[in-house]
Amino acid sequence: MKSIFSIFCILLLISFQSCDNENSEIIFHKSHELSRANVPFSDAVETEGLLFLTGQIGKDHKNGKLVNGGIKEETKQVIENIKDVLAYHDLSLDHVVKCTVILKGINDFKSFNEVYTTYFTRKPARTTFAAAGLAGGASIEIDVIAVK
Repeated sequence: MKSIFSIFCILLLISFQSCDNENSEIIFHKSHELSRANVPFSDAVETEGLLFLTGQIGKDHKNGKLVNGGIKEETKQVIENIKDVLAYHDLSLDHVVKCTVILKGINDFKSFNEVYTTYFTRKPARTTFAAAGLAGGASIEIDVIAVK
């Protein structure tokens, strides 16, 4: 819980610094996915050279359903979804500096990590924790911060 609070404080500090700078601009990006056109949040928010992505779950956006196969398949889909959003903004996973990972069950940590490490080879900072439930019945959700 202490690390979550620390992350919150850092993000809050960044947002205050951005608001104090008269030249700073905050851009709220809509999703590039038509199926997410009316969601009540931004797909990504950009400011001061940082891109804050909304959390992604293992939903295949083509059919609107969670992928089958358990935590490993969901983790792959989550990261592919993140890659798609980053690519839309001309970025890649190599631009990611921070990941926050929420697992439905902490017992999935090892299986999740086996997939995660094949994608994030530069080893961005990361926080991982478990929650009682996730949106859409997902087993995993990941949000990232990337540097432009």
